[in-house]
Amino acid sequence: MMQGSFPSPGQRAVARCDALAVAPFSQAAEYLDRPYLSGAHRAALDQTAVWMQEAGMAVRIDPLGNLVGRYEGAQKGAKTLLMGSHIDTVHDGGPYDGALGVMIGIECADALYRAGRRAPFALEVIAFGDEEGSRFPAAMMCSRGMSEAVGQEALNMVDLAGTTLAEAMSAFGLNPEALANAVRAPNDILAFVEAHIEQGPVLETQGLPVCVVSGIAAQKRLRARFIGHAGHAGTAPMTLRRDAIAGAAAAILAVEDVCVHGSPDLRGTVGRVLPATAAYNVIAGEAEIGVDVRAATEAARDEAVRAIGARFETIASARGLGLDFTVIQDLPATRCDPVLMKVMGDAVAGQGLPLLETLSGAGHDAAVMAKLAPIVMLFIRCEGGISHNPLESVADDDVDVAVRVLGDFIERLALEDA
Repeated sequence: MMQGSFPSPGQRAVARCDALAVAPFSQAAEYLDRPYLSGAHRAALDQTAVWMQEAGMAVRIDPLGNLVGRYEGAQKGAKTLLMGSHIDTVHDGGPYDGALGVMIGIECADALYRAGRRAPFALEVIAFGDEEGSRFPAAMMCSRGMSEAVGQEALNMVDLAGTTLAEAMSAFGLNPEALANAVRAPNDILAFVEAHIEQGPVLETQGLPVCVVSGIAAQKRLRARFIGHAGHAGTAPMTLRRDAIAGAAAAILAVEDVCVHGSPDLRGTVGRVLPATAAYNVIAGEAEIGVDVRAATEAARDEAVRAIGARFETIASARGLGLDFTVIQDLPATRCDPVLMKVMGDAVAGQGLPLLETLSGAGHDAAVMAKLAPIVMLFIRCEGGISHNPLESVADDDVDVAVRVLGDFIERLALEDA
């Protein structure tokens, strides 16, 4: 696959993302769906490993299913610069979210390999297996498992089919008991760099191909389960019902109301609704919603979470429902390293571009990798700011700029590290 030459590294990176957007790299024929530890995930790792090897890298899969390509440095025992992003997708997602950052990392390694050069440090390109959390409840599990130990209790998480994480790992050929072996030693890591589509409209509005990310917003994932009483749709009076779905519907609108009236940077989303029954003629006895709350600071985010929790309690009480309200994931606000931002900014300026810095409202593996090493991110313009959508689109020329910027970043970092 992907034989032949391309006019530019950017075009090749985009073409490779496009190639991974169809079966067998998607488990659906009519849209892109590549969840963690699926057959499509395996196929994508196998193909990406080939591209890494063609770029001179040695390849391995770590205990969590992260694909790691390593291009050795000139100095034995030197630290390692990590680059990459995630290879999984949301259901009916776009081809460039995550995967483009992996392909750009491969292009950076390939440029060194083709030139017969090595940086003073080793370069590793990582394709994280699970950033989206679209199969199991917790997102960014694979980067978390690299930066800190994932507890054994995580193995009991289940997907919608009832498969536990431990079962899925075993079926994928991984050892669930070896989770701790995925953790990297901080003293061995120089930094983590992630290139990613912006997933927003700022770059397009400014007419710029790339910008430096200053930080990543704080995020919490919440699960609210409303517990009522199942009943017959034709015989239970409206005033006597304990309808869990009706309670969940009111809760969804409460999330929207709290966040519309919060700080300008506040975002609240209900992206998952799980009723206990799908029958037309049954009053649901249980319903579950998944809530995502984000803000620039933990304080603003947590204030919104408290308000949402209070509204949910009021709704449940008024409707005679039980409520199980649980925090599934807590990601703090993350600042990119100022020294690395300066190096990246100089690399952007080296392309004759004005320097723009922006905060990311989206979550990224970089936020978790910050526990392991200093981080920096580069955003790439995407058409209309559209993401998590099959209409995702990037320009080859913009990706070429990103490859050049990151290549220059590596060169500048090498000079400082020499």
